[in-house]
Amino acid sequence: MCGALRVSRSGYYDWIGRPESARSKRYRSLRVRIEAIHKAHHEIYGSPRIHGTLVDEGEVIGINTVARVMRLNGIKSKVHRRFVVTTNSRHNRKAAPNHLNRRFTANAPNEKWVSDVTYIPTRAGALFLATVMDLHSRRIIGWSMSKSNTVELISNALNMAISQRDGIRGVLLHSDQGVQYTSTDYQSLMKRHGIVCSMSRKGNCWDNAVMESFYHSMKTEWVVFEDYRTRAQARSSLFEYIELFYNRKRRHSTLKYKSPQAYEQACVH
Repeated sequence: MCGALRVSRSGYYDWIGRPESARSKRYRSLRVRIEAIHKAHHEIYGSPRIHGTLVDEGEVIGINTVARVMRLNGIKSKVHRRFVVTTNSRHNRKAAPNHLNRRFTANAPNEKWVSDVTYIPTRAGALFLATVMDLHSRRIIGWSMSKSNTVELISNALNMAISQRDGIRGVLLHSDQGVQYTSTDYQSLMKRHGIVCSMSRKGNCWDNAVMESFYHSMKTEWVVFEDYRTRAQARSSLFEYIELFYNRKRRHSTLKYKSPQAYEQACVH
């Protein structure tokens, strides 16, 4: 074998008798921990979020080292791209001004909220998901699901957000110009609670980019790997993603790789 590979026999025996280096031992130990974190988070995390988890666990390590160990061992995030438009802005109702104007940061809770609707495919037909997010912590504070994209769907999501938060009068709530959001019933609900309406310009998804980003993450990290046979199965899965994973565990780059819940708790203290 040494002759075929053109290496000396003495060099080969020196190599197999050499003790494992400190770097090799560290990389082997890191691989085990990284694989555990990767698996615990549904194989979604890439090196930045795994690095954040290791740092929180007390590990002194650079992100480049984490990336190198992952690359050497074929550990990577599983993501796919997918996007479906659900907005119907073909109506004659008056839209609210764009008060948000792409200012997606907030200094405190209940300062700026964003809302939108997305479509989830199942074998039984469409399932629509409406959500409300607080831009301060990127937490989903209201959500609702239905087989129809209706005013009731988005109203249920907003009512959930209202029930979970105190002191919401004056909060800015941004959405697109969809026919549901411009409806009389929905606008009346906002006015009763002192919520200020803001709307994207027609056909401009970038005006609600943070909400679009949430849907993109949910679909590429979660939905695309599922085959929902029923709407009930999809509802259960989406509940798990929103409440058990995204709000409580998923590290957000905008929040210095804290989860929305951890970020809110840190701001309180």
